[in-house]
Amino acid sequence: MVKEIRRGTLQEQTFYEQVGGEETFRRLVHRFYQGVAEDPLLKPMYPEEDLGPAEERLALFLMQYWGGPTTYSENRGHPRLRMRHAPFVVDRAAHDAWLKHMRDAVDALGLSAEHEETLWNYLTYAAASMVNAAG
Repeated sequence: MVKEIRRGTLQEQTFYEQVGGEETFRRLVHRFYQGVAEDPLLKPMYPEEDLGPAEERLALFLMQYWGGPTTYSENRGHPRLRMRHAPFVVDRAAHDAWLKHMRDAVDALGLSAEHEETLWNYLTYAAASMVNAAG
């Protein structure tokens, strides 16, 4: 956390604020879904023909996770990520494809090395925790 002085008091700035807030997370997720839209393995996992609703859900989730608005939980309740992904076969190939597109999206943000590492560590952990099938 970065400490910042505001009106005479010391306040901690969230990761969400440190990296640029909503605009940064929307750029990340939009770039990610551009890759997903062209991916023959991942695209069939998304029930909507238009990836817009999935893009919105992921953006809101990541913003909330990193200290931004709680809109995701207000609209959808607890994230329950493993449960929400259970209907889909998420094997090592899907994991790798997801991370490939997310890596491209993270690289496009131009974050500081420290922020990039923090974000990437979380994303690799999250991807690994969604795997529910061998292969």
